[in-house]
Amino acid sequence: MKKLPTLLASLLLAFGLASTDSAAAADQPAPIHFGAIGWESGALTTEILRLIVEHGYGYPTDTLPGSTVSMEVALARNDLQVIAEEWAGRSPAWVKAEQAGQVFALGDTVKNAEEGWWVPAYVIKGDPTRNLKPLAPDLRSVDDLKRYPQVFKDPEVPGKGRFLNSPSGWTSETVNSQKLKAYGLDGLYNNFRSGSGAALDAEIGSAIRRGQPVLFYYWSPTPLMGRYDLVRLEEPPFDASAWATLTDAANPTPKGSRSLPAKLSIGVSKAFRDAHPELVAVFEKVDLPIATLNKALARMSETRQPPREAALAFLRDNPTVWKAWLPAENAAKVEAGL
Repeated sequence: MKKLPTLLASLLLAFGLASTDSAAAADQPAPIHFGAIGWESGALTTEILRLIVEHGYGYPTDTLPGSTVSMEVALARNDLQVIAEEWAGRSPAWVKAEQAGQVFALGDTVKNAEEGWWVPAYVIKGDPTRNLKPLAPDLRSVDDLKRYPQVFKDPEVPGKGRFLNSPSGWTSETVNSQKLKAYGLDGLYNNFRSGSGAALDAEIGSAIRRGQPVLFYYWSPTPLMGRYDLVRLEEPPFDASAWATLTDAANPTPKGSRSLPAKLSIGVSKAFRDAHPELVAVFEKVDLPIATLNKALARMSETRQPPREAALAFLRDNPTVWKAWLPAENAAKVEAGL
């Protein structure tokens, strides 16, 4: 019986601690969900923004995976709050959600970004240092590809060339598939979809190291653009009505056009925009110089740095870049957290 007061006190103490923990958990804000972007520049930008949000403003964050389109749909529903690298206006899912006021594109995060179809320069010019002769000396435009399917022959599909497309699920995969039809190349080239961004990089890099011809879709900012001498093939000038046929996978008669001029932004949900004006103000100022970003991406790729580590290195190495986006008090908190 003498033990009862002690036991009672222990139970009360445990109950009090549990109540305190429950209250603390209730006070803890819900994590801000970022889209887990699969390509390198998007993955790095995601981690840069997460570190700023976590250290500078004290909000917890996490990432949720998905394809480009599924993440845009999730953003419209506020299942995601932030997509750190949004090529705004490229997919019907984004356009529909933006017109409905469900998503917003903040800022102009990377100037001079671009996308298109590329070949190594040695395919056109040769490379005496590697004893490589020109294989397609007159190749300048996508229309010229009609003359050269045998140069880019697909080892798995005899009689056809191989075009390396984006992974399935990326908006650009739909556009490229429609472009093959629009340019009259779908009967001449196998539309090869890589399993992931890393697989696409690996196939391109392997071909270039061996001096082999390779035709592929790619974009900038990326480490690959700074690593190799590449030639972008000419396409018809951008036309908005033609672009609409390229983004619609069901359109039976797509028309050729350069891709929509690139504008990289930070995609946010309406609920996030309304709830976090202080973070919106930061995101609107984000400006990642493309040369600096490509350098960071190259280091991340070559050393196989995880994006989180690469983001920490970027913030440590480039304080003058990111401090311009934040109030001094919050910038000091980020710096202390590094």
